[in-house]
Amino acid sequence: MKIQELTLYTSNIDGQTEFYSQVLGLEIVKKSPKNVSFHIGNSLLQFEQKKEATPYHFAINIPANKEEEALQWLKSRLTILKDEQDEIIDFRAWNAKAIYFYDQDKNIVELIARKNLKNESDQNFGPEQFLEISEIDVPTRDIESEFSILRNAMGIEIYDGGFGNFCAIGDENGLFICINKEHKKWYPTNDKAFASNFKLLMQEKGKQYQVDFKNESIKVTGP
Repeated sequence: MKIQELTLYTSNIDGQTEFYSQVLGLEIVKKSPKNVSFHIGNSLLQFEQKKEATPYHFAINIPANKEEEALQWLKSRLTILKDEQDEIIDFRAWNAKAIYFYDQDKNIVELIARKNLKNESDQNFGPEQFLEISEIDVPTRDIESEFSILRNAMGIEIYDGGFGNFCAIGDENGLFICINKEHKKWYPTNDKAFASNFKLLMQEKGKQYQVDFKNESIKVTGP
């Protein structure tokens, strides 16, 4: 599963523009008073202005060997979100290591080095090592229903978890992170999980789909 474009909403378009372009050094693809978009490797991240926007959690893949370099690079620019004293989180079950930080909207952004992808790099760490958007949150009251919609439309399966509180759907290049928003908060901050609307374009098995998450429900169109 490949996330090609992800559209999130923000009440602070200028602050997000400055953060992603100046702090993270990402290339601005397009800018207007009400939206801005950035290249993140093979993906496009777009923010649209919306007065009542609420926070998200999303993740970006980085090379499998770059978590230590990424940490030092980030620490020179922003504050790391820790789990107690841990700045790099070891997800042993996923064979991955992750680092978390806030953007200007208090979206939780995760950089994750997935060892199974074997996409190591010998280049110094920088924004060009942001390879792709690989996760988007789907807070819901009914994980099984959202999974059924995704599987029936695109044939994607569960990567990890179940229908109780947590279910990752897709693969290591692209995951929908479904959580029960009534019982679970976001790691590592314990922030409330809002069912924030989003739009994305994605590719699965060579076919392109549009996924809209609105009013706590997923809709899939295409190919």
